[in-house]
Amino acid sequence: MHVLILGGTAEARRLAELLRAVPDLKVTSSLAGRVAAPRLPPGEVRVGGFGGVEGLTAWLREHAVDAIVDATHPFAGTIGFHAAAAAAAVKVPLLALRRPGWAPVEGDRRHEANSPAEAAALLPALGRRIFLTTGRMSLAAFAGLDDLWFLVRSVEAPEPPCPSAMEVLLDRGPFTLDGERELLRRHRVDVLVTKDSGGEATAPKLTAAREAGLPVVVVRRPPAPAGVPVVPDPQEAARWIGAWLDRIPDRDRTRTKPA
Repeated sequence: MHVLILGGTAEARRLAELLRAVPDLKVTSSLAGRVAAPRLPPGEVRVGGFGGVEGLTAWLREHAVDAIVDATHPFAGTIGFHAAAAAAAVKVPLLALRRPGWAPVEGDRRHEANSPAEAAALLPALGRRIFLTTGRMSLAAFAGLDDLWFLVRSVEAPEPPCPSAMEVLLDRGPFTLDGERELLRRHRVDVLVTKDSGGEATAPKLTAAREAGLPVVVVRRPPAPAGVPVVPDPQEAARWIGAWLDRIPDRDRTRTKPA
């Protein structure tokens, strides 16, 4: 049996590790290829896009995929809808693995936005020195805010358009609370902007901002495909795969590939 994990997240890597010990199970992890040196999961790995719904559907058929787990980043967006359409076309089960978002905590000065553009519109009224942690792909939304200064943290160097007053910090989580406190202090940050990515690796910045009394602008997650079951962690996803395997009477079932 063949499971495709749409990955690139820590949860996807953990799921690949859990499934490695399952007998009679082939696991392929697919990475988008946006990071030059990604952390690779165990097992087979493919890198790069599929070419939309049609390309993904063709790949599923060519490689006889029996189930898909969409464990991409909560803000990956498009790939989730492509996976739902392709899974329906090929008639294979699809599961979404999504870490829970960050719930508001007492003491937060939280402002929510539906997009990076909405987040950018809030900033002039909140502060002048912005710690921006929304990823390099969303910097264009902040490029016109010439009166503000940005500390931009990302895994790889951003490309234009970018804010005119900007310092780039290339780093990758997990981050510590002490480190985040020092970062806010050293750069005299007065506003934090983040996506609601969830997870523990980057959560300390929220605690540090709360302790410092800073406003935090949180970009809400995009909508997910309707009707796709969702689990919050790799262990639940592995149990879903196990239950799915138990329901298949013949694990040596073959699928006819297109000519």
